[in-house]
Amino acid sequence: MSDESVRTALGNAIDYLTAHPKDAEATDSVATATIEDGLRCKVTGPDGAELYTDMVTSVGGGNTAPSPGWMLRAATASCVATLIAMKAALDEVELGDVEVTVDSQSNDLGILGIDDGVSAGPLSVSVRVKAASNGTDPETLRKLFLWAHEHCPVCDLTRREVPLTFETEIV
Repeated sequence: MSDESVRTALGNAIDYLTAHPKDAEATDSVATATIEDGLRCKVTGPDGAELYTDMVTSVGGGNTAPSPGWMLRAATASCVATLIAMKAALDEVELGDVEVTVDSQSNDLGILGIDDGVSAGPLSVSVRVKAASNGTDPETLRKLFLWAHEHCPVCDLTRREVPLTFETEIV
């Protein structure tokens, strides 16, 4: 899709949602994971979407697919990159090459239940954007990148406390 078609689609969406703000609220599509073999999971979603996760062999996985934690980092990196491209299209900013890298620091004592005082999830997350200026003022790019980070729903999920429900059903 060209920058112009992205700009047009986003403009149409913004115009519509500005006029109909109640339509902006929606239930996001469901992801369903099933255990296939050992620690390998198949995750399915809408329109036939699927991906696989597995764990490293040191914790009993087969190392046949990325871990769920890596998928979270991948989702963060691709979401920030996508928002950068969207904002650049809206603002008619010429982008050069853009690379978004996400890493995190964790402590396996939490995920393995060895120490309940240690969080099971990442203790910190780092998002880095590297881009060619492509003739665009560096400060304009920095502001665009910050906007993308501030509006990224995956970053937002890790930045603030989000209500989470957990249900079980035994059949």
